[in-house]
Amino acid sequence: MAVTAKSSPRTAQTRTGIGLGEGTALLVGSVLGPGVLALPHLASAAAGPASVLAWAALLALSVPVAATFAVLGTRFPDGGGAATFVARAFGARAGAMAGWWFFAAVPVGTLAGGLIGGEYVAASIGGGRATTVVVACGLLLVAFAANHAGLRMSGRLQLVLVVALAALLVTAILVAGPRTDPANFSPFAPHGGMGVVHAAGVLFFAFAGWEAVSHLSADFKEGRLLPRATALTLLIVGVLYLGLVVTVTGVLGDRAATSAVPLALLLEEGFGEVARPITAVVALALSFIAINTYIAGGARLGAALARDRALPGWFSRGAEPGQVPRRSLALMAVVTGILAVPVVGSGLDLDALMRATAACLAAVTVLAMAAAVRLLTGRARAIALAATTFTAIVVVSCGTFLLLPALLAIVGLKPAPRTAR
Repeated sequence: MAVTAKSSPRTAQTRTGIGLGEGTALLVGSVLGPGVLALPHLASAAAGPASVLAWAALLALSVPVAATFAVLGTRFPDGGGAATFVARAFGARAGAMAGWWFFAAVPVGTLAGGLIGGEYVAASIGGGRATTVVVACGLLLVAFAANHAGLRMSGRLQLVLVVALAALLVTAILVAGPRTDPANFSPFAPHGGMGVVHAAGVLFFAFAGWEAVSHLSADFKEGRLLPRATALTLLIVGVLYLGLVVTVTGVLGDRAATSAVPLALLLEEGFGEVARPITAVVALALSFIAINTYIAGGARLGAALARDRALPGWFSRGAEPGQVPRRSLALMAVVTGILAVPVVGSGLDLDALMRATAACLAAVTVLAMAAAVRLLTGRARAIALAATTFTAIVVVSCGTFLLLPALLAIVGLKPAPRTAR
């Protein structure tokens, strides 16, 4: 299997495609997704109040990673995204490996995102497991349908949701913030330094969205819009993540670690009983915008992999900018449906799904950053080198879940029928 880097640096403006608002919304959706619903709980359980350090460290890590993906996407726009960058730097087999890692992460991650949203809705209306599953399936169906209609339609819908959601979350922080109790930050690190490391491993799920939009880089109207959208996203995500995490910890205390729905509790602190329907709406919006972006990026990657013979060629239709990769989209929908059967039937822990997704995406990110070190020069190369170092540390924190990308690498490293240029 192989991924070849057919794309070339952008030399002219594209008249149609994603604008700055839609692009920012897609980027925000890929980073600020259902993770903000569940991860404060999982991180607090692992590290206590010290989980704030893991959030801050990963946010700082996002700056060089996001900047590097923006530079790569501008210079080498292609639906293959990270797989294309890796193929240019290290050859077709390595590119195929990176492509498989991301493509495999999408069904797992979107299913986890749907279930997180479903859990919040079920908790808000008093439903059980059946409600969770129905809501998750509904979110996935709507996201696949929106992407089937085309990226511009999907991006416009997401722009509306992101604006409304950001306003609501800021309001929740401002309303609940005055109830912060300094005593809730003590003891600060009940599980020591390793607790912070374990928290970072699962939190990468919340910051591993930059490579998702690299698959959409060729669909932007102008190359300069991707770096601008990236900068806006860093600002929005930084304010919302840190504001929410500090507020959740300071207001909820131990409940942040023991409740599976900490954001629901925070909204109740701020808005009272009316928070129940608000929580359901927030959960649906957060889950949808992330699922939507990952499906969009994954479908384009699948078409690019098929174009470059890492998947059957029949799935390559729609690989060109502006086209809708409906065959690849259908493949992803089928894989997601097949995966959902054992996950729902066994009641698999959400923590496991999110850590498996984070391990695959962390592996993609570190390989893409290493590719950037080889492809870029000057200041951009120095930033990519820092991003590679930081991301490699996060990869190690994924622990045994690295077995998943390791197994997929065996597939990606099979002898290639042709080589990358």
